[in-house]
Amino acid sequence: MNNRASRAAAVGALCLALSACGSGDDTAPDVTAEDVATALEEGGEITVWAWEPTLEQVAEDFEEAHPGVTVDVENVGTGDEQYTALQNALSAGSGLPDVAHIEYFALGQFTIAGHLVDLAPLGAEELEGSYTPGPWNAVQGEEGAIHALPMDSGPIALFYNQDVFDELDVEIPTTWEEYVEAARELTEADPDVRIAADNGDAGTTTTGIWHAGGQPYSVEGEEVTIDFTDEGTARYTDSWQQLIDEDLLLPVTSWSDEWYQALGDGSVATLVTGAWMGLNLESGVPDGTGSWRVAPPPAWEEGDTSSAESGGSALAVPMGAENQALAYAFIEYANAGDGIRTRIDQGAFPATVADLESEEFLAIESEYFGGQQVNQVYADSAANVREGWAYLPYQAHANSLFNDTVGQAYVSDTTLAEGLADWQEVSARYGEDQGFTVDTGD
Repeated sequence: MNNRASRAAAVGALCLALSACGSGDDTAPDVTAEDVATALEEGGEITVWAWEPTLEQVAEDFEEAHPGVTVDVENVGTGDEQYTALQNALSAGSGLPDVAHIEYFALGQFTIAGHLVDLAPLGAEELEGSYTPGPWNAVQGEEGAIHALPMDSGPIALFYNQDVFDELDVEIPTTWEEYVEAARELTEADPDVRIAADNGDAGTTTTGIWHAGGQPYSVEGEEVTIDFTDEGTARYTDSWQQLIDEDLLLPVTSWSDEWYQALGDGSVATLVTGAWMGLNLESGVPDGTGSWRVAPPPAWEEGDTSSAESGGSALAVPMGAENQALAYAFIEYANAGDGIRTRIDQGAFPATVADLESEEFLAIESEYFGGQQVNQVYADSAANVREGWAYLPYQAHANSLFNDTVGQAYVSDTTLAEGLADWQEVSARYGEDQGFTVDTGD
């Protein structure tokens, strides 16, 4: 549900947060764990900036459970729009929300500058083991800091149009080698059909590299490594380059009207993306009811069940928030308490291990996906996410540089490998300008 790591940030405002050398390390809360319980008894009002629709009902339930508490959920924009508003409020030192909805890839934009409260002293440290590895790693900082609590996750899966594959007599691919071959067979059988749509997307590329075992980024404080020459990255580019060279991808922008139309009329046969895509298909491609199915992502090696994350988001408390105790109480309720059930009932995909392993959750049958128990596929993927992935502290800005670098591989003779080399160079230069020490492996 709107969890895409490919949206370019509103660079001008976000850059204000990124002076690495000037960032602060003191992100301790102004309150204690005891203050959290007291705040629930005394009541009060908090403001939550979020675009995730299931939080509206969570807020109502929280208010009902705690009379005297008021939760105002405000949608000040999606993704980069909210991040810009949040950065402006942080710079002004006023108008801050008590709780902010932030995607995993964008957390570094705020943590590097010391803009998010460390939730560990308020009780978050006790939740280790409650979440799947990908989301939990995304919210952790150095020296045990926990910058947010995971709200959802996006373990990848293969979404495919069963009717298209049946009509064109093509087998569902289980490996990436089979995926490329299936792409050829689909287009050969019907020149109007492509196995996927992609005209250059940062989130799609980084997720693909993650899944292939690449680890191009590493971050230790102000020391950053960017190196797109590792084996996993090459594995991804070698495979995806074939699809580009042989014109096997539909060159349309994701989330556009043309993209939804192609998913609806069968011009695009698959998507390899996060679990949240199921709800987007239901709402955006209603005519596809009964046609689509879900399978594990294609394996890079026979029998390998490794997966990756695509998107996902968390709830954080900005430094300077007026009611930090009540803010944490709400976050814990929404992301570790009864609020999870409320969100699941509305179709959200959780990041909590207990829910992902519950028989009730796994047994849910999806009418859209032909009665398939899709949560079983998603949960297996979540449990097999490759560890070790990291985002840049300025990933949102790096993503804004993607189209002029890697994106050229889709519109010119530039290869993906060459485009990644260019992306590496400009991303490193930007990081150095912001005060980071950047190693590119040269």
